[in-house]
Amino acid sequence: MTTAGTLTQAAAEIDRLMTLHPKGFDLSLERITRLLARLGNPQDRLPPVLHVAGTNGKGSFTAFSRALLEAEGLAVHVHTSPHLVNWHERYRLGVKGGRGQLAEDAVLADAIRRVAEANAGETITVFEILTAVAFLLFAEHPADAVVMEVGLGGRFDATNVIRHPAVTAIMPISLDHQAYLGDRVELIAAEKAGIMKRGRPAVIGYQEFDGARDVLADTAERLGCPTALYSQDFLAHEEFGRMIYQDEDGLIDLPLPRLPGRHQLANAAAAIRAVKAAGFTLSEQGIEKALQTVEWAGRLQRMPKGPLLDLAPEGAEVWLDGGHNPGAGQVIAETMVSFEERDPRPLVLIIGMINTKEPIGYFRAFAGLAEKVFTVPIPASDAGLDPVALAGDAADAGCPAEACGSVAEALARVAALFKTAPKAPRILIGGSLYLVGSVLGENGTPPR
Repeated sequence: MTTAGTLTQAAAEIDRLMTLHPKGFDLSLERITRLLARLGNPQDRLPPVLHVAGTNGKGSFTAFSRALLEAEGLAVHVHTSPHLVNWHERYRLGVKGGRGQLAEDAVLADAIRRVAEANAGETITVFEILTAVAFLLFAEHPADAVVMEVGLGGRFDATNVIRHPAVTAIMPISLDHQAYLGDRVELIAAEKAGIMKRGRPAVIGYQEFDGARDVLADTAERLGCPTALYSQDFLAHEEFGRMIYQDEDGLIDLPLPRLPGRHQLANAAAAIRAVKAAGFTLSEQGIEKALQTVEWAGRLQRMPKGPLLDLAPEGAEVWLDGGHNPGAGQVIAETMVSFEERDPRPLVLIIGMINTKEPIGYFRAFAGLAEKVFTVPIPASDAGLDPVALAGDAADAGCPAEACGSVAEALARVAALFKTAPKAPRILIGGSLYLVGSVLGENGTPPR
């Protein structure tokens, strides 16, 4: 993902770091621990931290947690990765009684310079520097809470230097990043469980796989963590168009979350339970407000108007989602089915992926559901899968597919395909957060 438009001060600083340090991940805590010590250990001077890991759903958990806390008038710092369009999206600084704002460019650039200076040219990854920047910014700006999202895995992720989190949350686990984390969900769960800390509250969200849930529950028990397990200690379900949330404190009748998809009920429930476990008091009115105002760009996001969207067929419904693994494919497909029940339309996918993903498993969720798949390259990425090969993967999974040179070309082909159709299509653009970021940038509608 690249910064749209004129290069900002922060982006210029990061580009300079990219030339000095390796890209990607090198899972270890030694380098980040050394760097943070030179900065005075800002990670030890934070407000209460909600630390979240998971294959899928951790971004939604972050968005719900922020909305819940802000609905109570609290200032909430939020760290997420990766960004979609601009680096600043990774650093949201809390505002008392208001909506947190992305870090201003001059503030972010200054923090990056100070962290790089403290590192003094020693071997480190750019992600570790950027994580240290989050700790520095969050320690220097007063707030009531921090929501910190793990970058990759958990045990050796650069965020896992938080010694006493207010709560740790583990969201749904499925196969992803096997080269780093292992090729079985139990191994991946063990890595994610590495953020749990002895005696600190742990919330375990919905888990599709029994093996993953058992590893997480066993780890929490071994560490003496007060634990809340989805479907055992808390849960949520839909009833008469409402969300019913229940935990040991009772049952609450709530509006459905603004974020679409049945899976978001479980994500919202995990956030509610985790915020409470972290020691915050939530009012029923505050929870209602949070569910109705929550925002999370690039995750089942209705595409806003813009020059790129104008290429779609008139009347088309266009959605963006950066989900990229088989588990994400399944929940997105289920959401598309629910949309179909509400408003029947032919479904078309425009998909690009990077070469660390499992395309066939993703596409298999849409077999018999997607009328057509157009595969596209990912701009400004040398890790993108070749669209022709990706179209072959889609076909192998049972989805009719053809390759295109860009999202714009794909939208034009969709427009031609449905020119005389009785109903405009529903279009899903996704398969990669990199592609989603590119689309939002090209459409002139980056996250705010």
